[in-house]
This record gives sequence, C-alpha cells and structure tokens, in this order.
Amino acid sequence: MSLDPSALTARYHAAINALDFQSIGDAFAENARYASNGVGALCGRAAIVSAFRDYFLVYPDQVAEDSVIETLSPSSARAKWHLTATDAKTGETVERSGVELLHFDGEGRIVAIEVFDDD
Repeated sequence: MSLDPSALTARYHAAINALDFQSIGDAFAENARYASNGVGALCGRAAIVSAFRDYFLVYPDQVAEDSVIETLSPSSARAKWHLTATDAKTGETVERSGVELLHFDGEGRIVAIEVFDDD
C-alpha cells in the first residue's frame, strides 16, 4: 500500500478544524507520541485525544490554516500552519504559527508528531 503523507496530513487537519474527535482519534496509532512546546509530550492515542478535547474547551473557535503541506518521505510530512483562537473564559485572542512534522505507520496512522512554534 502506497501512502500519501501530505493527503493524510490534510485529512487529519480537516478533522481538527471540524472538531471531529472520532476522526482525530482514528488518525493516530494506539501508541502514538505527540510533542509540542505548548502541551509537552503525550504518549498514546487516548492521552492525545483527551488533550485535544481539553484544548478545544478553552479555544472552541480555533481556525487553523496550512500554508504548506509537503511530503518528506514515504512515511512523513511537514506542515507549516497558522492559527487564531479566542480563549472562551478571558476573550483573549491568540495567534500562533509554526511547523509540524508528522510520521505515519504502514497503515497511514500517525505514530509521532513534533510541533514547533515560530519564535
């Protein structure tokens, strides 16, 4: 089976933008790893999906866009993104941008993500 890491990344990001937690969970392998300056290191699909749910309770109106999604290897992709969100409690608007490296297994599930915010 030939994977298209860029298409898999786009589908994963579409699930996030739709707040489709079932599809977000389905995108990850059971023992996936997620690392970000914002959330730290997470291990396992359940922990990752739980962190997404918690995040979207605080920032329910997040809008994220990719300026670039590129395939790096047969099993990895890189996405350059920008997001805007409003804190539901404080009303403060947050803008972030950065790069995300995604690594997939042979079934097209995410096994690792590394998120790097722009400085």
